[in-house]
Amino acid sequence: MSRRPVTLNLDTSRRFGDNGGALFAGSSYSKSKSSPILLVALVAVGALLLLAYSYSGRGGGGNLKGVVSRVEAAGDYSCTVEVQRAIPVLKKAYGDSMHKVLHVGPDTCTVVSKLLSEEETEAWGVEPYDVEDAGRSCKALVRKDIVRVVDIKYPLPYRPKSFSLILVSDALDYLSERYLNRTLPDLARVSSDGLVVFTGYPRKQRAKAAEVSKFGRAAKLRSTSWWSKFFGQISLEENDDAAKKFNEAATKMSYVSNCQVFHLKSFN
Repeated sequence: MSRRPVTLNLDTSRRFGDNGGALFAGSSYSKSKSSPILLVALVAVGALLLLAYSYSGRGGGGNLKGVVSRVEAAGDYSCTVEVQRAIPVLKKAYGDSMHKVLHVGPDTCTVVSKLLSEEETEAWGVEPYDVEDAGRSCKALVRKDIVRVVDIKYPLPYRPKSFSLILVSDALDYLSERYLNRTLPDLARVSSDGLVVFTGYPRKQRAKAAEVSKFGRAAKLRSTSWWSKFFGQISLEENDDAAKKFNEAATKMSYVSNCQVFHLKSFN
């Protein structure tokens, strides 16, 4: 999605100001007195429109593709933010498995940077969306191949068991069952110690119209029972031991997730 630049007819504004006396020469005193107020209001509106134009023009031609394609932390629906909040809990639950982590989802540069700041943690990321408007630090991670821009509908460019733990957020909700059948098993393929999926709650959260992935669809938030059934259909086993440790650590740390969290076993 992009915003159309707002074109201001500055000549018209000037004519209005220059000819103000002539236009209102035959008016009453009260009307002539109100014209400066009207001019001030028009100038204020023009300034706001210029500001909007300037903002929409960043990135070239008013293209907000990169901004729209990422789920923003300020939105009503962002499980990527939950991943960042849950890192201490995940470390307690998974221990050594948090030493080599792959995060898959929008704004993965932020998650990877946070993981890399943790002691004895190696981290990589897969960004399913554009990074055209990303900051320099994110683009540096892309250049170093720490973060890769990958269409997750297709096999990931990693060997089996390349990572100990896979963290996924704000990505699977945009996929239809057709692609989930491929993507989830592939995520399990490249992990050795497990897969943690953060997904939205139906009815509790909503995906804004702007938060549409490059697949051209809004997020479809599915119930816990739907996901559990689907995991069984594709032979992915839920990791009850990891889930128990995670919940115990969450209770001790007073962490309450705003997203559903599923703990899955890797393929043997």
